[in-house]
Amino acid sequence: MRIRHSLIDLTDLDPDNLRYVFERTAEFERTPPGRLLDRVACVNTFFEESTRTFTSFNLAELRLGADVVNLTPRDLSLAKGETIEDTAISLGAMGVDVLVVRHPESGFAERLGAVFDGHVVNAGDGTHAHPTQALLDMYTLIEEFGGLEGRTVAIVGDVAHSRVAHSLIAGLKRAHADVVLVGPPPFLPDEYAGPGVCIERDFDAVLPKADGIVLLRIQRERFASMPLTDEEYVRDYRLDRTRLKKVRDDAVILHPGPYNRGMELDDCVLDFAGWRYAKQVRHGVSVRMAVLDFLVHGRR
Repeated sequence: MRIRHSLIDLTDLDPDNLRYVFERTAEFERTPPGRLLDRVACVNTFFEESTRTFTSFNLAELRLGADVVNLTPRDLSLAKGETIEDTAISLGAMGVDVLVVRHPESGFAERLGAVFDGHVVNAGDGTHAHPTQALLDMYTLIEEFGGLEGRTVAIVGDVAHSRVAHSLIAGLKRAHADVVLVGPPPFLPDEYAGPGVCIERDFDAVLPKADGIVLLRIQRERFASMPLTDEEYVRDYRLDRTRLKKVRDDAVILHPGPYNRGMELDDCVLDFAGWRYAKQVRHGVSVRMAVLDFLVHGRR
């Protein structure tokens, strides 16, 4: 029996391990790490479309020398009556070491982690968590500012349905950053406020004091009917040319992607000196290499 050590959310990484993952990420970005996962079997199973996360995990595994299998939902025997738990048991019995999974159901990755004889990495489950996206967002901000303690980070938009936001809020609180959540009540209920986290409805008032601004995609697929019109959202929360003038020159702007031009941001944001989207995506491969190495080998 192997020791199970999974990453379901950032709460699975204590502060020392969180710091270790960032240190390894920096090492891997300076020097390619080589075949640290030689003869380690990784299976990627994505039940939702994904460009960045799927490719990023795949590249991370290949660059570490792992044996990689990509399974789509139609490759599984679920339609024949097999449960996902039974699928995980079968994969473990074949010697699969790492199972990377994305699924629209919150808690799906945790279900697998409870039965899989290996390491489960949550690549996004429902509206619950997306820990590796939060890690790469934090790494991008740390690279920019040297640390996060005392920095003000605004997360803007559909917080309630964003697994990225949920993981990032937890990570930023652990790093002692000041978190400002910005959005209308249907996307941001009052109960999100708490220690280290405040709610602001006026986006314009937040812009001059934010070190980092994280824009979120409106997740239309999460709603039976939208609670406000596009025009209302654009009026109050789109980062456009007028609002960009209120952003500090040394601030950075992030987006987990995919971003919708004209909705949560205007094209001019892509020309802003502090727009860091490409860096986020690039860091994602190194962060995921560090996570996989840590789960399989532990701290060295």
